[in-house]
Amino acid sequence: MTKQERAARTRQALIRSAAAVFEQHGYAQARLAQISSGAGVSTGALHFHFDNKAAVAQAVVAEASRRLRELSAAVRRGTDSALQALVDTSHALLERLRDDPVSRAGFRLSCDGDEAAVPDLRLEWHQRVRELLDEAAATGALAEGVSREDTAAATVAVTAGFEALGRNDPAWLAPPMLTGFWSLLLPRIAAAETVDPSGARAAEPALRAPGPALARPARGAVEPAARVN
Repeated sequence: MTKQERAARTRQALIRSAAAVFEQHGYAQARLAQISSGAGVSTGALHFHFDNKAAVAQAVVAEASRRLRELSAAVRRGTDSALQALVDTSHALLERLRDDPVSRAGFRLSCDGDEAAVPDLRLEWHQRVRELLDEAAATGALAEGVSREDTAAATVAVTAGFEALGRNDPAWLAPPMLTGFWSLLLPRIAAAETVDPSGARAAEPALRAPGPALARPARGAVEPAARVN
């Protein structure tokens, strides 16, 4: 292993450890010694990569942002339908928030006014939702009179709400919750396209969180696909 490869692995280990420490203790109470210990390196090694705690937190948010972009792109490649891609991406995002500590910590740090405020992951998510809705509208997949702005706002509000509620009760991040939302919304926004509200593609192995997953809540029965007329 080259020196550059070892440095890259150490940096990723520190980001993963920082995510776990920030999630457990919060940004204000987190200590650099806890982060370096969790990564199996010295505090000096941590300072080789990051100047201070704010820089570590910023790296966690940046990594969560990168994972969100990669997830969205991978889902979009899996379907010709922008509207189905929106549903699938929302399910894949919640799966990441269930299984991936870096994504969870990144959203919390970015969205709760902590030191790592840039990028704003909810704003990034809103932009991606709007892009997919614009694509759907361009192909005639949205029903006449549907407001893309209102639909994007509702989608982001619901997914952000599930993320916040899921911090204390993981059941809010279970697939049936989001399936229920899409089952309500799709008949109002889709034209003649058949869209699966359960986001089946989100469960493909290629979209799963990097590294070992945390224990997740038991999944309830997923509602059957709804035909939208």
